[in-house]
Amino acid sequence: MNEYRFLDRIAGPADMKQLNDQDLIHLAKDVRDEVISAVSETGGHLGSSLGVVEITVALHAVFNTPLDKIVWDVGHQCYPHKILTGRRDRIRTLRQKNGLSGFTKRSESEFDPFGAAHSSTSISAALGFTVGRDMGQPVGDAIAVIGDGSISAGMAYEALNNAGSEGRRLFVILNDNEMSIAPPVGAMSSYLSGLYANEPLAKMKSLAEGFEAALPSPLRDGAKRARQLVTGLHGSGTLFEELGFEYVGPINGHDLNQLLPVMRAARARATGPVLIHACTVKGKGYAPAENSADKYHGVSKFDIATGAQAKSKPNAPSYTSVFGEALTDEATRDPRIVGVTAAMPSGTGLNIMAKKFPGRVFDVGIAEQHGVTFAAGMAASGLKPFCAIYSTFLQRGYDQVVHDVALQGLPVRFAIDRAGLVGADGATHAGAFDVAYLANLPGFTVMAAGDEAELVNMVATASAYDEGPISFRYPRGNGTGVTLPERGEILEIGKGRIITEGTEVAILSFGAHLSEAEQAVQQLEQQGVSVTLADARFAKPLDTDLIRQLAHNHEALITIEQGSVGGFGAMVLHHLAATGQLDRGLKIRTMTLPDAYIDQASPSDMYAAAGLTVQDIECTAINLLRPAHNVVKLSQA
Repeated sequence: MNEYRFLDRIAGPADMKQLNDQDLIHLAKDVRDEVISAVSETGGHLGSSLGVVEITVALHAVFNTPLDKIVWDVGHQCYPHKILTGRRDRIRTLRQKNGLSGFTKRSESEFDPFGAAHSSTSISAALGFTVGRDMGQPVGDAIAVIGDGSISAGMAYEALNNAGSEGRRLFVILNDNEMSIAPPVGAMSSYLSGLYANEPLAKMKSLAEGFEAALPSPLRDGAKRARQLVTGLHGSGTLFEELGFEYVGPINGHDLNQLLPVMRAARARATGPVLIHACTVKGKGYAPAENSADKYHGVSKFDIATGAQAKSKPNAPSYTSVFGEALTDEATRDPRIVGVTAAMPSGTGLNIMAKKFPGRVFDVGIAEQHGVTFAAGMAASGLKPFCAIYSTFLQRGYDQVVHDVALQGLPVRFAIDRAGLVGADGATHAGAFDVAYLANLPGFTVMAAGDEAELVNMVATASAYDEGPISFRYPRGNGTGVTLPERGEILEIGKGRIITEGTEVAILSFGAHLSEAEQAVQQLEQQGVSVTLADARFAKPLDTDLIRQLAHNHEALITIEQGSVGGFGAMVLHHLAATGQLDRGLKIRTMTLPDAYIDQASPSDMYAAAGLTVQDIECTAINLLRPAHNVVKLSQA
């Protein structure tokens, strides 16, 4: 651990109360250096954390945590917070197995009052804490720290409206760095940019009407003029004031000489909701991050001197890039194909299509609900929308999937990236539930790619399918290295494929665990077990002919998926039970993710914890066929 003059004196926020303002400025430098040092060893969300160093120091210096509750929106910017709240000694375990989470987590520390990893939840949660306080619970002030990208989402607006209506004492820190994961889009981003686009406005230290009386006369007059620049109307309030908030700012979010007095004054005087608008730079204080297009939002291990990230040479292209290339190829032949992303163009691969067809890819910002219904409207118009959203984020638009897409039978194509377990981001980003929550919807076609060649086929299939909503899922990371087709094959809806044929046990795989199933087949055959391996391709509609063939011609049947209980395996069991095919004594097991959340680790470690390794598949088959052998699951032995 590096030695720092001021940080070494801090075991927790209480120790910060002994420091004067100049000491706190030096402490912020120590914290920034420690964040850079730690993330260079672990990887993680560097740019966002560097952008809030001074805000973090000011909050813990001014407020009385953990009685006062700081709620970090998304939570990926919480590394300085963790360092200052007794977790510095573990900061180099960040995002690793049995280490610190990359987000806030209630079970990790009393200083994390509310866990998060999805955006736009902080104001709602903070308002909940204020109600608890006002009803006698042991809660002090509540402070939501939210970025300009997150505050543009609908849930944040709903919370602002509710908080303003309630009129309770509440603090919202708007961390405005003009960059979420991708540059924010839409009217809100333009509005925020306009707040400080004028140079004189950016130089003022406090612009809120509630503080004007305390300013010297020249500054007081300047503050009034600045407020008129914000709104364009003499004497009118900002958007936030119209919602019932006292607006303070914009202020320099990296200048503790501004942050500290503004926060102290707000804490001393506030009687209702207050929004402090702090302008920051993502990646602040580390030149490679500041100068990078993505501000080092998410990085692997890197060299501090150069900023060069450690990159392993992949043996195969990523599933994300395969999707992007395949969709772009389809789009060259069909002008009706359009893409929709919710602030993740590069994360979903739609940036590839956007380079060739910029007018046909739409980034709606952090607004999955809007994105889904927007795609539904385009489908109703006759276009072919591909709505590319991570599995974990598609959950946020589920009502729209049900009501606006499925109920109307609209042919929206859902490209579901990050399906299955995703590694360092942990449970909050696991793509565990999409099969279960989509396959129960009438008229929905649900596919999963067994490898990257199958993904190309599924892009082509979805493009050609106009009879209703259709989805296909694929994992994070690189493919298996199979040869990709020059053009995708249009698959027959509801039909799987046989990979290898045997006689004793049948393995029916759905999705990207196909390669593990293939390895298990090889090991089983070495033990003299004859195995049929099939790739289901579809969870809905099920290939009932294939299932009947496997059930009738084998002693045992195993289903495998990278999804939760209640997904593909449950649908197979339901079909077998409903058609009486279990009556003949078929031995069957469903291998799914467990009914539990799995913390961050490498994907292989996470799947071992889930009981879905090659050895687990092998042992499940042996136990079914030869139970007297009492085979133990090797990955859990």
